[in-house]
Amino acid sequence: MLDTGFHQAAGLNSFTPQAQLRVLAVASQDRASSGLEMLWQICANLQRLGYPVVVLDGTALETDEAPGLSHLLQAPWNDGLDAGASATSVAVLPAARGLAQLQRQAYSEGAPPLQGLLPYFRAYGMLVLHAPAGLLGPLLTHTSTIPLAVMENGSAGVLACYKSLKQIATHSGLPCTVASVLQGDSAAERRKTLGALRTLQDCAERHLGGRVRTTTVSANKPHDVQRLALQLLENAGTISGSLGTLPSGSLKGFSGAPAQFVRSH
Repeated sequence: MLDTGFHQAAGLNSFTPQAQLRVLAVASQDRASSGLEMLWQICANLQRLGYPVVVLDGTALETDEAPGLSHLLQAPWNDGLDAGASATSVAVLPAARGLAQLQRQAYSEGAPPLQGLLPYFRAYGMLVLHAPAGLLGPLLTHTSTIPLAVMENGSAGVLACYKSLKQIATHSGLPCTVASVLQGDSAAERRKTLGALRTLQDCAERHLGGRVRTTTVSANKPHDVQRLALQLLENAGTISGSLGTLPSGSLKGFSGAPAQFVRSH
């Protein structure tokens, strides 16, 4: 399922006209099995829609045995990765150190954090950043991408998700889409989940000054995951020569969220 190809001949891709590389961001949660499963399902749907997907996994450390983004950034060549081997599978790179490096460079140089990734991943159609919100937020300061946060069950899930929303809003000014996974079809589970989502929305409105779009996704209904994938695709930013800049380090962009990001379930 997971496949990645490193080779210098991939540099020929840089001479071929490419569509803009889109960016999708997913905030990771500690011990969140449903969120991780949702990530892979979304990526599989995007792949089937014709977008070769590469995931930079900020929860996984690069090692010599499992090279990743940090190795790519240190490579003496800048030929990029070949998406040909991943035409039917999702490419995944460990990226915890590499994403942290991009964050530090952005702070020290004042440059768009993701801009330098374009030459490496131009052969892909979708770049998915999967990382803790504290790492993810600063990386999104120069893109209009609407991140996804998957809320786990219970009060602990609400608290963890609110923390992610706050970190992303504080660093990038961006609102998030929040999804909660329904494991069954019972009315009781749906009522409980919708109540938790309303609590999260109320907290975001009261303390972050903006509304959050929420949705439920049934684990046993593939159409729900496809719907969410299409929503995220519609609101994905791009990496290009000119990125839509949002205010960094303020909640202004959050409270000024696009009109379609209103309460919905």
